[in-house]
Amino acid sequence: MTSTTRLKDLLTRGEFVLAPGVFEMFSARIADRMGFKALYMTGYGISGSHLGRPDAGLATYTDMVGRARTIAEGTSTPLIADADTGFGGLLNVRETVRGYEAAGVQAIQIEDQEMPKKCGHTPNRRVVPMVDAVRRIEVAVHARRHDDTLIIARTDSRTALGLDEAIRRGQAFAAAGADIVFIEAPESGDEFRRVGDSIDAWLLANMVPTGKSPEIPRQDLQAWGFDIAIYPSAGMGVVCAALERNFAWLKEHGSTAGSPVPAFTMAQLHELVGFPEVWEFEKRYVEPANA
Repeated sequence: MTSTTRLKDLLTRGEFVLAPGVFEMFSARIADRMGFKALYMTGYGISGSHLGRPDAGLATYTDMVGRARTIAEGTSTPLIADADTGFGGLLNVRETVRGYEAAGVQAIQIEDQEMPKKCGHTPNRRVVPMVDAVRRIEVAVHARRHDDTLIIARTDSRTALGLDEAIRRGQAFAAAGADIVFIEAPESGDEFRRVGDSIDAWLLANMVPTGKSPEIPRQDLQAWGFDIAIYPSAGMGVVCAALERNFAWLKEHGSTAGSPVPAFTMAQLHELVGFPEVWEFEKRYVEPANA
C-alpha cells in the first residue's frame, strides 16, 4: 500500500504537515486511516518497541530499514523516517539513503551526532565538526535516486553548543542541498521563531511534550516559517500508559471486565489488521473447494 501521494508535492503547495509518531504496525495502521498528511517513523519508538532498548545507537541499519519497509508497505500515507547518523561512515550514509528510499520512505532524516547517537531530548549528546556534518548531507543528497525523495538534515548542536551554532549548521545544511532542516531541541518559542527567521529551507519542528522543547501550537509554527511538525511520542506515550493501567486492573481484579481503559473489540482488531480480506479470499478460493 505504499503511498502514491508525494510529500514533496504537499510541501511545494505550501501545505503544513502534521506527522504522528508510529513505531509498529498497530500505530501505523491507526494513523494511516485518520487522514494525516504524513507519518513519522520514530527511532526512539522502533528501538523501544522492537528491541526494548534505549534510543542510544543500539538499533542497527537492518533493524531500522526493515521496520521502515514494513510500515511503508502496510500504509498509504507518505512516510518520514529517522535514519540516525546514517549508521556509520559516509559510505554507510549513501547505502542508508538508498535502502530507505527503496523501502518506500519519502523523507530520510540524517543527523550530525557522533556515533553512537542518542535521543535528541536526552543529555550528553555530542556532534561531529560542521565540515563532517555537511559532508554527510552532501553524500545523502547525491545518494538518492529520485528527485521526490527528500533529505532531512538534523542538528543536535543546540543543547551543547548553543542556538547560534545550530542555526549556522542549519544554514550550511540548506546550502549543501538538504530539502528540510531540523534544528533539534530549541528551548523556547523565541528560539523556534529565530530558527524560522534564519534558515531558507523547509523547516521541521519536533514536538515532544515533557522534552527539552515547549509544545508550540501548529498555527504559531506555521506563522514562524515551519512546514512540518512531528510528534514522535504521541502514540507510544499513551499506549504505554494505557497498557500499564489495564494490566494493573487485570492483576488486581483477575479480569479485564470493568476496566476503565478504552479498548478495541476483537472485531475492531480484526478489521485493523486486515482479516476481512482474508475472509473474502477464503470465500472465493477455499470454501468452493471444500464444498
